[in-house]
Amino acid sequence: MDTFSLIVVSDETAPVRRFEIRKDLVRRSAWAAGIAAVLLVGLFIDYVRVRVDNRELDGLRAETIERREQVAEFQTKLQTVDERLTQLQEFERKVRIIANLPGSAGAGGTEVTAVNPGDAALAGEGGLEEPLDPEVPGAGAPGRIPLPAEEASVEQKVSLLGKAAVYLGEVAEGQELRLDELVKSLEDKRDYLASSPSIWPAKGWLTSRYGNRISPFTGRRQFHAGLDIAGARGTDVIAPARGKIVFSGKRGPMGNSIIIDHGYGVRTQYGHAEELFVKKGAKVERGDKIASLGSTGRSTGPHLHYVVEVDGKTRNPLDYIFD
Repeated sequence: MDTFSLIVVSDETAPVRRFEIRKDLVRRSAWAAGIAAVLLVGLFIDYVRVRVDNRELDGLRAETIERREQVAEFQTKLQTVDERLTQLQEFERKVRIIANLPGSAGAGGTEVTAVNPGDAALAGEGGLEEPLDPEVPGAGAPGRIPLPAEEASVEQKVSLLGKAAVYLGEVAEGQELRLDELVKSLEDKRDYLASSPSIWPAKGWLTSRYGNRISPFTGRRQFHAGLDIAGARGTDVIAPARGKIVFSGKRGPMGNSIIIDHGYGVRTQYGHAEELFVKKGAKVERGDKIASLGSTGRSTGPHLHYVVEVDGKTRNPLDYIFD
């Protein structure tokens, strides 16, 4: 037979109901139900798997965020160490210049810079001459430890910063050896250092640096042999080191001026003062008040013209200032 008979009897008095169902339809329905059951089981398994994957993904995201924060913190610390080492190298450079040891001179400029003692910015550069890892975006910036670009992966950043840490360790080790050598060289130079101009002679703003500039009087390019420190009229001008006053009085375009001989071929000059508080022949110590800031002579306003000479040749005064 090609059909199934389905007899339905509801009660004793109701008529008997008979239904004929084709066998092939039953088989198809059974197959469809089986396939549906398999699909439902598969979908359920996929659902469970997706839930598990989502939980793992959430964990990985949290871990990635934490690693990125750690990398950023490590990078900030490395930058701080690099800046400290750069400042230390600049400090060593200035000590060598002042102590007449092998060193280099700084460059001048014309920027306006605040020069309240303690606020002077230390110039100079230090860091890698070659990129640590040319495959990492942003790794080729010379002059400082190279910093990875934002698009670099966490692994690339960790690799680059790890190499930067090794590099800074080597720099610090070399710096320690140089400072040990420097300390030994300075042991017999105490008197020399006491006579070396190493502090700002006045508070104010650095309006003109050592080097070429445009003259405010002629509008032409000329060499400026010192620093111009602008400030309030009457501001104290102090001796930057031990020495002897060899000139105190009017000095042509410099107006009221003072010259201090610090010995060892070092002299400092102070121009445009309002008042002079020391006379020729007086001895001064570092920090003694010698004049007040003014605008005498050929001047565009209250300021101090400060010059450092070594063996008769002018030098950049910033190379001799520590504070």
